[in-house]
Amino acid sequence: MSDAAENRRLKTEEGLARKVAEIIEPAIEGLGFRLVRVRLTGDSGQTLQVMAERPDGTMGIEECELISRTLSPLLDVEDPIAGAYALEVSSPGIDRPLVRPTDFERWAGFEVKIEMAQMIAGRKRFRGRLEGFEDDEIRLWFKENEAADPVVVGLAFDNVASAKLVMTDELIKASQTAH
Repeated sequence: MSDAAENRRLKTEEGLARKVAEIIEPAIEGLGFRLVRVRLTGDSGQTLQVMAERPDGTMGIEECELISRTLSPLLDVEDPIAGAYALEVSSPGIDRPLVRPTDFERWAGFEVKIEMAQMIAGRKRFRGRLEGFEDDEIRLWFKENEAADPVVVGLAFDNVASAKLVMTDELIKASQTAH
């Protein structure tokens, strides 16, 4: 898989959040980081939440500060958000969203929740153990119900609306050592 294909990001943002993501993503990448997600929350006193990380998945407070100092003047000039808002930059966290093919490879073996944009076999939501990423598909060990044996399903990356790790003891233990 090419670097461009591995680094493409599920664009889960809509509306104004998508516009903000399009403005800030090049600046974040220019600093050597990757944009994970942008969210705009609150009706009065809005908060712009920017989630980013290094290509290896790490992120410290100093990096969050650097990104914040870089984005503030850019957003002041571009002015995509009407009114006052607070800028919040963070790492993805332990039960992080999965947004790139490399995320699905890195976190293979862990439990995930995936929501599809369009139904597959009568369902949109899948929960199971991540097997990895192959041929533009997320590979997932999935049980139709508790009595069923798990099977591996392939979910088209381009049909994913959202995906995230599920908080488990196994994930907590793994996060305490660099993953």
